Amino acid sequence: MACNSEVTTRTAVIAVLLIFVLSLSSLVYIYFNFPQLEENERKYIKLPRDMDDARNLGKVLDRYKDKYFFEVLLAVFVAYIFLQTFAIPGSISLSVLSGFLFPFPLALFLVCFCSATGASLCYMVSYFVGRKVIKKYFPEKAEKYSLMVEKHRDDIFNYMLFLRVTPFLPNWFINIAAPVINVPILPFWFGTFLGVAPPSFLAIQAGGTLHEISSSSSTLSITSVLLLAGFAVLSLVPVLLRQRLKEKFE
Repeated sequence: MACNSEVTTRTAVIAVLLIFVLSLSSLVYIYFNFPQLEENERKYIKLPRDMDDARNLGKVLDRYKDKYFFEVLLAVFVAYIFLQTFAIPGSISLSVLSGFLFPFPLALFLVCFCSATGASLCYMVSYFVGRKVIKKYFPEKAEKYSLMVEKHRDDIFNYMLFLRVTPFLPNWFINIAAPVINVPILPFWFGTFLGVAPPSFLAIQAGGTLHEISSSSSTLSITSVLLLAGFAVLSLVPVLLRQRLKEKFE
């Protein structure tokens, strides 16, 4: 898919409204079909905006996970894609929450799949309405990104992977600018799926470690401290490799 021709205003509005209505309807469906909650739990059933929201939501969902595993999994799945689609902050909290609730392999696949799918829906929204917005508010950054993409057009998958792993451009900007400068959607999806794995690995492991700490004791074990320290070191790897990667792709 590419933006070689202008999309009519009517088509753009209908398409964006359709994506929004379907996304919102999915959230409403999940909310009203979730198992009956205690009165004091209802206030925590909301899209997490920070780690406190994610922690409270995780405690509630953990109570229902064993008996209603599919419902809990679907709730996280839909919420994650909704946040990614409309570039709403909170996806990192859901990554930690996934590590708290689910086995590591499932949580990693869930986060990578939802990130790629939500980013692709954001791509679609931008495909219909993003050209004028990008050119008006981010002209220099869009021009720079466009030149970089054209330079690596024959190796676009690896370049998308590079952009996701390294913090040269914000993920939300990549999502909305990619269709405007004609990045194909398939390399975009697969590059996102694999590229978000390293930071997701850290977030999910953090969630799993928090679950271990909260369920076993109130104090940090030596193993937990070492794990958290290791994750902190690993999180610096993209930064340490930044200059080498920059020389390769620029």
